[in-house]
Amino acid sequence: MIARNEIPLGQESQFVALITTQQKDEISGKMYAPDSYFNPVEDGNDPSNWVISVEEVDQTVNEDFLWVKDLPMIPWVPPVSPIDENNP
Repeated sequence: MIARNEIPLGQESQFVALITTQQKDEISGKMYAPDSYFNPVEDGNDPSNWVISVEEVDQTVNEDFLWVKDLPMIPWVPPVSPIDENNP
């Protein structure tokens, strides 16, 4: 895990902010900036982690959620899509 300011410039899309299940429940669907809402997702780690994007962290201006700016960052691991044997 690294801090937001340790992500190399241009590599922001390769990282996400790690959140707990409780934090996910607290912010899911809540506005972090005008017309912008948190959308936590599970990553592809096993076991999976709840995460939010660097963009959500960077653009948060809602004072109730400024704590997201202090979240640890982890590399983004995309979830693995299940294979549909009927649709190769």
